[in-house]
Amino acid sequence: MNLPKVPRTPPAALVREPDDVLNVRPLLWRVHRTQGGHVLAWNQLRTFGPIPTMRYDPQPEPAGPSTEGVLYTATGLSTALAETFQTTRVVDSRSFAPQVTAWTPTRDLRLLDLTGSWALRNGAAFSLTTAPKSTCRAWARQIRGIWPDLDGLWTPSTMTGGANVVLWNPARSSLPATPTFSRPLAEPTLRAIGARIAQHELGYRVI
Repeated sequence: MNLPKVPRTPPAALVREPDDVLNVRPLLWRVHRTQGGHVLAWNQLRTFGPIPTMRYDPQPEPAGPSTEGVLYTATGLSTALAETFQTTRVVDSRSFAPQVTAWTPTRDLRLLDLTGSWALRNGAAFSLTTAPKSTCRAWARQIRGIWPDLDGLWTPSTMTGGANVVLWNPARSSLPATPTFSRPLAEPTLRAIGARIAQHELGYRVI
């Protein structure tokens, strides 16, 4: 019998080796809305979910208010822009007043590394990271449930291949009171940087 490369849910009890968990303190980037509906602060985990368009929401089905939170970040501005504007491929510095924020965690983060062989050793494949989002969310719920000590996931961006960091509830204690950097994307210097990244690295348009 042929087994699926990436099962919709883990086929057996999850296991991990010490090397599967990264202890890192990277500079993290977000591009987040400051106007419109359901605006959250730069350091606020979203506790409503799961949302169908999001890949690693840990909240149980069906969608609704939850005690489980999630915050999606990237380790570089290019990836943050690529992820935020992926559906339109237009870096829009005006709609919903997007803000670019970066910070360094106040402590090392404990992150399950999805860039190595962990998925393969647990009955899936590296392509778990590009599986249907509902599949990724099912795996995320299992990971969150079995290993509550983890701050989240270290996973490749499906847009750039750069590193994304998905933060869950335990990571709240790593968030600083103030960010290292926070500016409106429409600020002229930052807009120029964003436009250069969009045009030369991402192939996105800019408005």
